[in-house]
Amino acid sequence: QAQLVESGGGLVQSGGSLTLSCAASGITVTAHTMGWFRQAPGREREVVARIVWSSGTTDYADSVKGRFTTSRDTAKNTVYLQMNSLRPENTAVYYCAASRRFSLRPPYNYWGQGTQVTVSS
Repeated sequence: QAQLVESGGGLVQSGGSLTLSCAASGITVTAHTMGWFRQAPGREREVVARIVWSSGTTDYADSVKGRFTTSRDTAKNTVYLQMNSLRPENTAVYYCAASRRFSLRPPYNYWGQGTQVTVSS
């Protein structure tokens, strides 16, 4: 019954911005650490950001610090990834995921379907 539905991907020029959304059902985002991941062509999946269930504290991969921001809206049960100053190397399929209930660390038990982000030069 748990479901994560991502949206907001698309084509953007270098230097532009996009906001990705991850709408959750069957789980409450405040009870799960939520993560954002991406997988670029020919690359392994990597973690981009996370938001801790209990505190709302966020962490980011070094490559996106200062440019990406993750947040959550409890009323909408939705997690967001605001991406600014996008670069062509940020082109990837982006996924949201939820940890085990009340967990601060992997594994992530629930995954969205992914949304394509393409950044043109």
